[in-house]
Amino acid sequence: MPGRTDTSYDHRARHHDHRPGAGHGPGHGPGRDRRSGSGRGAGRGCDRGQVAIEYLGFIPVLMLVALAVIQTGLVAHAAQQAGTAARAGARAASLGMSAQQGCREAVSASLSSRTSCAEARGGDTVTVTATVRIPSVIPFWNPIGDTRRTATMPLDH
Repeated sequence: MPGRTDTSYDHRARHHDHRPGAGHGPGHGPGRDRRSGSGRGAGRGCDRGQVAIEYLGFIPVLMLVALAVIQTGLVAHAAQQAGTAARAGARAASLGMSAQQGCREAVSASLSSRTSCAEARGGDTVTVTATVRIPSVIPFWNPIGDTRRTATMPLDH
């Protein structure tokens, strides 16, 4: 309005915003600590650091789960290779060759030195038991042991 001075009364200044935490100034809304002026939004930089530390605490759990999954895969692989070695050893023995050599040649190179085969003849058949030492994800410690598979083949005269 014309003629008004800077000392005029503004009616909007007395209007209260009734939303929680609005229009009360710093340190007076809900969720705020009146002593420090900090509240829900004030310490977000510190919260990020806390979350990072919590994630760091979870990493060992993830590592253990990953190692368990890898170890389970190694057990399954060794068991499958033992079955293959037993069949190959029994086939070699049925043809008059070395069961041990047939076993070792049938498995993967990483398990060849960990494989042994025992041969047993009975009547017209030969039975070979292959034993494979299960590799461990933890070096120099093998808590799991061995896996064994057996195969029987007729002797080929």
